[in-house]
Order: sequence, then C-alpha cells, then structure tokens
Amino acid sequence: MTISEPKGIRGGEILRGKDLPAAQSADRPHPARDLSLLGVAAPLPAGVREVQALKLLHDLKSRFRALIVYLDTCTKCGACIEACHWYLGTNDPYNVPAARVDLMRGVYKKHFTPGGRLFGRLAGARELTGDMLELWYKYFYQCNECRRCAYFCPFGIDTAEVTIAARQILTQIGMVPAGIMSVAKNMRQSGNNMGIPEKAIRNIASFMEGELKQKTGKDIPIPVDREGAEVLHIPSSSEFYVTLDTLEGTAIMFYAAGTSWTLSSRIIETANFGLFFDHAAMKAHNNLLFEEARRLRVKRIVAGECGHGWRTWRMFSSRLSPATSDIPVVHTIDESLKYLEQGRIRFDRSANPQPVTLHDPCNMARAAGYVEQPRRVLGAVAGQFIEMYPNREKNFCCAGGSGQVTMDEMALLKARAGLVKAQQVKATGARWLVAPCAICKAELPRLMEHYGLDVEVHGLQDLVGYAAVL
Repeated sequence: MTISEPKGIRGGEILRGKDLPAAQSADRPHPARDLSLLGVAAPLPAGVREVQALKLLHDLKSRFRALIVYLDTCTKCGACIEACHWYLGTNDPYNVPAARVDLMRGVYKKHFTPGGRLFGRLAGARELTGDMLELWYKYFYQCNECRRCAYFCPFGIDTAEVTIAARQILTQIGMVPAGIMSVAKNMRQSGNNMGIPEKAIRNIASFMEGELKQKTGKDIPIPVDREGAEVLHIPSSSEFYVTLDTLEGTAIMFYAAGTSWTLSSRIIETANFGLFFDHAAMKAHNNLLFEEARRLRVKRIVAGECGHGWRTWRMFSSRLSPATSDIPVVHTIDESLKYLEQGRIRFDRSANPQPVTLHDPCNMARAAGYVEQPRRVLGAVAGQFIEMYPNREKNFCCAGGSGQVTMDEMALLKARAGLVKAQQVKATGARWLVAPCAICKAELPRLMEHYGLDVEVHGLQDLVGYAAVL
C-alpha cells in the first residue's frame, strides 16, 4: 500500500457551499411535542421548569464529581478556541467551548457557590432564567460532543460531559429535539433507529443475499435469529436501506473466515441515541443487546460501524448492564484484524485502487483509542491510502455527531461547522473517504455535496467486502 501525505489545510482555497432553503437555516433543533416516551404530557411551563432544572443540576453535581471539576476549573486560556470546528465554522462566541460551558458554569456559581451568591456577575454568576434555558437548548445542541476541545485543554476539561449533563436536565424538563425523540421512539418500538419492522428486516436480508450471489457467485448467508451461532452481529439500521455495502461486506468477511453468525430481528442497531439525551433510554437499549445475546445463545457480540454506539458498548456496559456484561463485545475492525492475523481471510488490494483517505470518528479515536486498528485494516484492503491532516485523536468531527445528523432544520449551520472537515478531505485529493461510523457516513455525503467535492463516502467494511478473496 502506498501512503501519501497531503498538503495542509491552512492557507488553501476557501470552499464555498451551495445555497440552502430557508427551512434548513434554523439555529436550534425543532422541539419534540410528543414526550410520551419520557412519561410526561408536555414540556414544563415557565417558572416551574427553572425550579426543576436547578434541582436536577443540584442532583448531578452531587453525584458526578467530574462535572464540578469541569465547572470549577477554567482559566480562559483560549486553547479550545482553534480546537472547535463549530466555532471555526460559525464564528459564534458561544461556540467557543469555554464559553459554552460558561452557560452552565455561571448558573452553578450563582446558585451553588459562596462567591457567586456574594459577588454575582463579578464572580461570573448568572441566574437560571427561561432565557438561559433557551441558550442551553440552542448551544448545547450545537455541540457534537466530539471532545476535541478536551484533547487540547491543559486541564482536560471535557465539554462533552457538560453537554451531556445539560441535555439530561433539558430532557427532564421536556426540552428535547424532535429528531432525537423520533429516533428514540423508533428504537423503543422496533429495536432500531429507522423503525424497520421484523418482516422487512427478513425481506431485506434475503434481498441482500440475492445481491451477494450476483456479485460474488457464492451463497453468502445473512441469517436472522439463528440460535447457537458463534457471533451476534449488531449493525446500524442504515445498512438495511442506505449503506447496504457495509452489511454485505461484513457478511462476506464472516463467510470468508468460516464464522457462524446471526442478526437479531429485535435489535439491528449498534447506535445508542440515549447517550445524547437520556440515561434511561441509553440503559434500556444496552440491556436489549445483552438480552438478545442470551436469547440467541451466542459466544460473543460483534458491534458494527457506529462511533458512539461502540463507545457505549465498550465503556459503559459494565455499569449499564452488569448482570450480562461478561459476554464479550468486539468491533468489526477487531474481527477483521483477527481473521487477517490468523490467515483465515485474504485480501486483494487491487480491488480498491482509488486513492482513499480515512476519517477518524470522534467516539472511536478520541474517546475509545481506536486509531491504529482501522489503519491496519486499510493497509490490507486499500491500494493507496492518503492521511488527512490533522488525523487520529486530532481529527475534526463530521459535524453530524451527538444526534445532529437527525436535525435537517440546522443543515446550513451544520455545513458551516463541517467546513474544516471538507477542507481536510479536499487537501488529500482522495476520491474515497472511509468512515467506520454510521452517523459519519450519513453526514459526510451531505458535506461533500454542499462543498462540491467529488468524493464517495464508504464504510471500512465496504472495502473489506470488496477486497476479500473468496
């Protein structure tokens, strides 16, 4: 494999995006009206919601010491300014990570610190008013929780954790984006974000088996609810409608390695949107994963291409689902590398001759340490790999993370926030952009189109399937 270094993105051509309809220029997500999933009839009224929000903040600060450390520790050094793609793309001062955290920090100081009570504004204290909650809703949903600011912060202040805390409070007073709530309802009702019913899951799996027969000449199965298989694979539901090559690539991988596997009709979603807005929803989804692993009597779970879903399974399962977290959960990248190292699968790099670059998903690279593993797979399946700059833990977000992929009403703002990513990709000269994350694969094609870049977006498993020797 040839590895090339691109030119830097600084000082290069300024990309110009296309015009978008006014309906896609909102600066905040449309609020959900149906809150039945949360067990409430409507958002709390003014006056009541401020009181409840303070109670919830008091509860969070009492239970999560890290949150108080982040609120108590900031010298306004400015290290996070250049780290945030949202600020670089919008030039909105509230999108400076330190300023965004100040929206909660000021309230914390006013209501929970002696200095804030005594000196008020002089100490940076601010009242929790209805207007302040509106600012929380606007700007904590203009944060992708990408953690790039935390990587560069000399004190390690993690804005994403503050964002998660603020969103948890907003959820419990009824201020939830309609897009995120819709996905959460689909997940609760059908076991996947797109609301695909069981019959359709089986029909689409059968259709893909036919496609694989035409492409490869082999009878490559995509089994559903097969008990006693070695592996339960949890893909993204988007692989049943939009990114079919990713699931087909995984099926080819299992077939080539001789591994028995199955899907579950009850959960075909590795993504876990509960991480973005509600702890209870996150726990329910996580529990379902392990319930299905037990029901189908598999030996291990292989998670599909979703950054935040993988982070949830990998890092939170022991706390969310302690009774069943002894069932191993690995990533498709790990599975590919194992088969490669054991000699159970061979690849032909010439099957992917296009210049390829890699987008490091935030929740895989910065949050879970997956930086070299995808590069090792690319080294086996791609003919020419071009690193974008910056990369690995320093890479920029796709601008669709933390649920923003569902917020089409904010398309113009998201495109501006994604300008740095588009410049990164353009500087490589690559024709294929590989992103092993479902949200990234949904957001990046929109970004490429917006800035007029002739670049195809693929999952890493797509290339595994294309290059596997059968």
